[in-house]
Amino acid sequence: MHAPSPPSPDLVKAGIGLRHAHMPDFLAGPQKTGWLEVHAENYLVAGGPRLAQLEKLRQDYPVSFHSVALSLGAADGVDKDHLARLRALYDRFQPAMVSDHLAWTGLAGTHIPDLLPLPLTGETLDIVATNVSRAQDALGRRLLVENPSLYLRFTADQMDEGEFLAALAVRTGCGLLLDLNNLYVSASNRGLDAVRLLTQFPGRAIAEIHLAGHARVQIDGSSLLIDDHGSAVPDPVWALYDIALRRFGPRPTLVEWDTALPPLPLLLAQAAKADAVREAATC
Repeated sequence: MHAPSPPSPDLVKAGIGLRHAHMPDFLAGPQKTGWLEVHAENYLVAGGPRLAQLEKLRQDYPVSFHSVALSLGAADGVDKDHLARLRALYDRFQPAMVSDHLAWTGLAGTHIPDLLPLPLTGETLDIVATNVSRAQDALGRRLLVENPSLYLRFTADQMDEGEFLAALAVRTGCGLLLDLNNLYVSASNRGLDAVRLLTQFPGRAIAEIHLAGHARVQIDGSSLLIDDHGSAVPDPVWALYDIALRRFGPRPTLVEWDTALPPLPLLLAQAAKADAVREAATC
């Protein structure tokens, strides 16, 4: 069991996802953000300028690592070599949090660069719980598991996502990364009530919250939301954030913006808005 530890006071202030285009701004001087999150797979190298830059930044900002390739839903298990490389990275940087997704990303040694959905069944829960436990043992840390964006419902589903993740947290001691944009996208695409889904998440297990934007496209006359992280956080996601704060209390919160990157001041302004929403909801 990997017990949760209280978040650093520095993580109370909202953070941002650090992208390479904004690295020069951070290296040039202090920026107004509580913490930084980076994609772990971008730093799995033995040396070079990228690691050196991150070493410098972690002296001034808490850092969280978010991986995208653990494939926690893979029936053939998590990759031991990948876990060993992540462990070396995490031991070096001592991140405040580490996370990955409720998804699978490959099979039999073949990696697929996407977060593929899982049927939410008891059998799937057994597989994911085994993989999460093995990952936490290998990493020597509590892992946060994120709810991904969903675009369909499996006829085999036996539970909603929040119920599944609650059971996973009980069985493994893992934490949850509640992505409110993903929750909204998933609910909209599947004709479900996002607020009802939110209430099924276990507050005690939620250790981090993500906020981001999405795109709306038309396919065969139907509207579909795409989790592209390419715009400002929209009003419905801010509304879910307010509800989550009032229901669960404040959590370390991150604003993601991965495509069509804005100037850094605009991204920092989104984090400042998250701080304002948190203060209004918890005062």
